[in-house]
Amino acid sequence: MKISIVVPAYNEERLLAQSLAQIRTAGEVLLGRGWELELIVCDNNSTDQTAAIAREAGAQVVLEPVNQISRARNRGADAATGDWLWFIDADSFPSAELFERTAAEIERGQAVAIGTTFQFDDVPWFVRAVAGVWKMWSLVMSHMAGSFVVVESRAFRAVDGFSAEFFAGEEVDLSIRLNRWGKQQTPRRRVVVLSGVPLLTSGRKAHLYSAKENARFLLRALFAPLRTMRRKEDCSIWYDGRR
Repeated sequence: MKISIVVPAYNEERLLAQSLAQIRTAGEVLLGRGWELELIVCDNNSTDQTAAIAREAGAQVVLEPVNQISRARNRGADAATGDWLWFIDADSFPSAELFERTAAEIERGQAVAIGTTFQFDDVPWFVRAVAGVWKMWSLVMSHMAGSFVVVESRAFRAVDGFSAEFFAGEEVDLSIRLNRWGKQQTPRRRVVVLSGVPLLTSGRKAHLYSAKENARFLLRALFAPLRTMRRKEDCSIWYDGRR
């Protein structure tokens, strides 16, 4: 079994080294199974030291010049040679327990893709409340969070990967298409969202953006989700470069 870990990164010099180090540490449980790992960082046209930090950490670095999360993930996947693709955000810190549970789910053979819940490192109570609502939705609907998306390479390529129509929420669109694809397989397979092993991820957007800015995006996403997620100007909290 070969695992390709793909990390999309746009101006992530502050957190990337720590994230890659934690990925390496958690990855020891996969190496212990006799699995092979490759680590790919997609530099999404960064203007800081992101690419240099990734190379120093021993990652293969590829470039996606168009600043869009879905394109960065797809570019990393294009360079990947693994049986499974593990997309992990550059501001996230997976545990060995999460990797162990994910590997066990792969070995069961019933999952076409695997996600997990997430936990912010330092955010106000109302952000935790919103995250709690997403957690329930994610578990009930089998929608993966973008910070941790694990998908079989064959299935990923069969559904043409992440859609470039989306500037945010592309992981939900992928989850829906993978669930449809999995139902057509024999035996049937599905998207599995794990509970009890949350991914620790940065809550920096709660501090870099005002409550008003965050609320504006959430309201747009709630009342006009497709329109919002397909317009880069409406998803500025991912693209305006604040880090």
